[in-house]
Amino acid sequence: MITGTIVNYYFHCKRQCWLFCNKLNLEDNSEDVRIGRVLHEIRNEKPPDAIDNIKVDKITSEYVIEIKKSDADLIAAGEQLKYYLYILKQKGIDRKGKLECIEKNKHDKKIHIIELEQTENERVEKLYAEILKFMTSQTPPDPVYNNKCKKCAYFEYCFI
Repeated sequence: MITGTIVNYYFHCKRQCWLFCNKLNLEDNSEDVRIGRVLHEIRNEKPPDAIDNIKVDKITSEYVIEIKKSDADLIAAGEQLKYYLYILKQKGIDRKGKLECIEKNKHDKKIHIIELEQTENERVEKLYAEILKFMTSQTPPDPVYNNKCKKCAYFEYCFI
């Protein structure tokens, strides 16, 4: 079953996605992941809203809101938010997405509005079929080193 985290990881790092999907979860040892969880707790007075297999940080009459520690990977975070918008739309809940980044490092704004265009439905459906197939592949993709790897919970697993 696809989750928002899986969609995010698929765009952020396919190896991380595969390892996570196959129950190799090293994030409990990551200081950055702990910081992200604490920031979520501070910003949210209540637990995330859960609808089926998705947990959105907040939902209002206009927006589905996803809160991220930083703007380090807006593409992955945006695709995660589009996944939420797609699933909710299938249930008759039509919203825009709002991506709120607590730390502004790489981009000039902290809030990004995301919309799922009508023309994207086919792309999204193909993408989710691709992710499902990817999740069940027998072996993980080879590690590919990037600067973002230094802070990843899976760094030692992949490169040491």
